[in-house]
Amino acid sequence: MIVKEFRIPLPLTLEEYRIGQLYSVAEASKYETGGGEGAEIIMNQPRTEGLYAPCQYTRKIFILNSKVPAFIRALSPSGALDIQEESWNAYPFCFTKYHNPYMKDSFELEVKTLHKPGIGDIHNVHGLSEEEYSKVTVDEINIWDAPDPADYNPAWDPRLVRSEKADRGPLKDANWKETTDPVMCVYKQVSVNFQWYNLQETAEKRIMKELRRLFFNFHRQVVCWQDDYHGMTIEDIREFEVKTKEELNQQFSSGVVKGMRVK
Repeated sequence: MIVKEFRIPLPLTLEEYRIGQLYSVAEASKYETGGGEGAEIIMNQPRTEGLYAPCQYTRKIFILNSKVPAFIRALSPSGALDIQEESWNAYPFCFTKYHNPYMKDSFELEVKTLHKPGIGDIHNVHGLSEEEYSKVTVDEINIWDAPDPADYNPAWDPRLVRSEKADRGPLKDANWKETTDPVMCVYKQVSVNFQWYNLQETAEKRIMKELRRLFFNFHRQVVCWQDDYHGMTIEDIREFEVKTKEELNQQFSSGVVKGMRVK
């Protein structure tokens, strides 16, 4: 098992990120769904009882055929690359887990996320024991950095994009977090366990690499899409999510495969 703590500083307030993250999850799904691959939203509803309540509970299925490494695709029968996601959003805390019905207990992926004000310098924010935390690798993601050329879109580049509504941006340099106000940080503790065909170490490292790529690209979008969600309320977001679910269902069964691909 590999455990990493990704720290992602952002030029947003906590409340702005709450709205922006929900908007961007829905919007980004449109860029990743089509041609029989992508996200299918099964459930999205508030919960007042049970795990992490009160929270917003979502359940999704991701069809990922072209979005996993080729060596895994080669070993996988039809339908084995479907990933099921469950998420409990009790902002500023969120817990998400992924499992695969084919692999069962041989694949476990969990993400615990905390959102805090500041530049991302809180030690052991998730409250692990010192022994547990000594085994965690901390990896800071700087949205200023250049993405994979295949992922680049100037409309998602915080070096270029300015939010007129928020009167903010573009970011001036790689040390932007030291001179920018506001600043908050997303702390993601990610654990992955992949025990299949003696591929554990190779697969876990590759999964972490692609998750980092996903987190990096997504949070650049969150920042660059500020003018799209600025001023929206949580009620506006829930309406947007309903419309997005309908669009995704249509996109999934038509068109071509979209979004990030893995060789």
